[in-house]
Amino acid sequence: MSQISAAITSVFGYAPEDKLTNQDLEKMVDTNDEWILSRTGIKERRIQKEGATSDMGVKIMEGLLAKRGISPEEIDLVICTTATPDYVFPATANVICDKIGAKNAWGYDLSAACSGFIYGLTTGAQFIQTGMYKKVVVIGIDKMSSIIDYQDRATCIIFGDGGGAVLLEPNNEGLGFQDAILRSDGAGRQFLVMKAGGSAKPASRETVENREHYVYQEGKTVFKFAVTNMAETAAEVMERNNLTADDIAWLVPHQANKRIIDATADRCGMPAEKVMVNIERYGNTTNGTIPLCLWEWEDRLKKGDNLILAAFGGGFTWGAVYLKWAY
Repeated sequence: MSQISAAITSVFGYAPEDKLTNQDLEKMVDTNDEWILSRTGIKERRIQKEGATSDMGVKIMEGLLAKRGISPEEIDLVICTTATPDYVFPATANVICDKIGAKNAWGYDLSAACSGFIYGLTTGAQFIQTGMYKKVVVIGIDKMSSIIDYQDRATCIIFGDGGGAVLLEPNNEGLGFQDAILRSDGAGRQFLVMKAGGSAKPASRETVENREHYVYQEGKTVFKFAVTNMAETAAEVMERNNLTADDIAWLVPHQANKRIIDATADRCGMPAEKVMVNIERYGNTTNGTIPLCLWEWEDRLKKGDNLILAAFGGGFTWGAVYLKWAY
């Protein structure tokens, strides 16, 4: 028997219609279009004005399953990677399953900030590779506007709402998930954090007045760590699998900042035309960036293409995944 691998057989993405442009932000905080563009590469981001993270998740799951021609009842497991769950509990995955009618699936949320999707993809692949399940959905989705302080120019220029999902199924041709290098270092937690709302600092009048329920980021420190670690793990997973830049069809980097993307591409020796970049239109959708890229580039992907997915997020968390496109 040939070994089973976990292959992506369908991908779907969604971003809300409403846009928040750099010009809009100029009216809200002390910033300007040129400053934002030169430092982040972002021109606009999407904002979900009504509804929860799960509502975007439902649209994504519906599109994903319709493309594959399967019903919600056929799904075994849903892993929802998000930093903006509907609730602390129950899991947003459970809410999505209920709303879409995935009655035979169980699910859970995976929290790893911007690295969540590659963590979830790696986790979901194990359930397929062991033969335990036949159909696993991994969703990467965030409503970042719900935790962004639009008085803080350091963070409000970066983040947007949206996401995507992939369907994982067994493959006997050696396609799909190949390898991953995943890392974390909790010593970096104070540099990218929501300070209040958890058990360490429960919600109170004081935490609300101090605006501690929003994303806090110490930009320079995060940037330095992200440039080094995201690039190194991407290069490391290539080296471990004896891959050169010529062997890679596409680098799929987390869309945090154009300069971090460029540094990762440089470290891997990848030319710009082989790097997926859509940050200028969506900003940083946290768990949503990589699946949104896969969705937008789907018609350019060919069966057997080698892809390197790389991400860095709060925690700190980071890593890279090597996969072969299956269709």
